[in-house]
Amino acid sequence: MRSHFDEQLHRLNEEMIHMGSLIEHAIEQACVLMVSRDAEEARAVIARDTEVDRKEREIETLCLRLILMQQPVARDLRLISSALKMITDMERIGDQAADIAEIISMPVKGQRYIYPELLQKMGQAAGQMVNRAVDAFVRRDVELAHDVIESDDVVDAFFTDVKKELLQTMKKHTDFGMQLLDALMIAKYLERIGDHACNIAEWVEYAVTGIYKGDKL
Repeated sequence: MRSHFDEQLHRLNEEMIHMGSLIEHAIEQACVLMVSRDAEEARAVIARDTEVDRKEREIETLCLRLILMQQPVARDLRLISSALKMITDMERIGDQAADIAEIISMPVKGQRYIYPELLQKMGQAAGQMVNRAVDAFVRRDVELAHDVIESDDVVDAFFTDVKKELLQTMKKHTDFGMQLLDALMIAKYLERIGDHACNIAEWVEYAVTGIYKGDKL
C-alpha cells in the first residue's frame, strides 16, 4: 500500500516539475517578446496557456485523490496540501505571462515605443524567481526557498525604477502615451509574478518544515 502511495507522490513531483517548466517557458517567451514584438509568437504564447490550466486541473485531481483515498498524515499531508496551494500561484503566473503576450500582440498606431532595458531585466529577475521556487520544491530546499523570498525585493526595486523611467518618458513624449501605459501594465504583471514565486517558496518551506509565514509572527 505504501509503495503505491510513494509512486503517486513521485508522480505528483513529476507533474509539478512539468507545470513549472510550462510557466518558466512562458515567462522566457514573454521576455523575448519584449524585444522581438512578434505578434504571431505572442498569440502562440497566449494559446499555450491552456496547457497550464489543464495541468493545474490534473494536479488538483491527483492531490484530492491522494488525500481522500490514502488519508496521508504529517509531512506527506503537508506536501500534498502545499502542492494544491502552489498550483494556484503557478496557474496565475501562466495567466500573467499570457497577459503580457496579449499586450504585445496588440497593433500599434504610429511610431513603436522601444521597451526600456530595465523592463527586460525585471522580467529576467522575475523569471529566475519562478525557476528557483520550482527548483526549491523539487529539491525540498528550504534555504533556496528563503533566497527566492528575499529576491522579491529585487523585483520590487526594478518595478519602482521602471515606473520612474516610464513617467519621465511620458513627460517628454506624449505621443507614446498608450504604449507607455502598456509598458507599465507589463511591469505590474512582472511584479505580480514575483509575488506568486514568493508564495510558492513560502509553501515549499511549509511542506518541509511545517512552518508557514504567519507562524513566525
